Amino acid sequence: MEHAAAPRPPGGGTESPTVPAAAGQGGALVERTATPGGLALVSPYHTHRVGDPADLVALAEQVQKADEFIRANASNKLTVIAEQIQYLQEQARKVLEEARRDADLHHVPCNMVKKPGNIYYLYRRESGQQYFSIISPEEWGTSCPHDFLGAYKLQHDLSWTPYEDIEKRDANISIMDKLLSQPMSLPPCTEPTLQGLTH
Repeated sequence: MEHAAAPRPPGGGTESPTVPAAAGQGGALVERTATPGGLALVSPYHTHRVGDPADLVALAEQVQKADEFIRANASNKLTVIAEQIQYLQEQARKVLEEARRDADLHHVPCNMVKKPGNIYYLYRRESGQQYFSIISPEEWGTSCPHDFLGAYKLQHDLSWTPYEDIEKRDANISIMDKLLSQPMSLPPCTEPTLQGLTH
């Protein structure tokens, strides 16, 4: 029994507008319709036809390339984070060392009330005892009775600055003082505020 020839789709294919749900090859196909959602397609053939096998290869290559780029980007970002962690670890180590040094210097014997802003000179007696003095080795001259260990400036936050770093520390403090004394020179904040979002 001959079947009537199925009308060709507007796009020029030989497939009919609808296909049974079962394809007979062991797999189920999505039912096709020329009017999905009540809207007529310009070319159901071009919409539903199986693509060129080369397109699948190109798609697989694109997915693989995307995976490689994503992995490379993640690796680059993790490398930056690792470098930042190493920097922060070094900064934390430096802070702990300075805090330990400051604590040790505050426990050094001293026969005077130490005042912030002054420089104190650290000496060691023959017995091994260390002490602070306001007399520098230059002032002692050749009659300096004990070993000179170093000079430190007591800052207003009660931290100690080694003599060789005093100039640099004072310059940084001066810059901060200028910034704090001129708050209007700072650019206005353009970040969104949380006003109205909190109770």
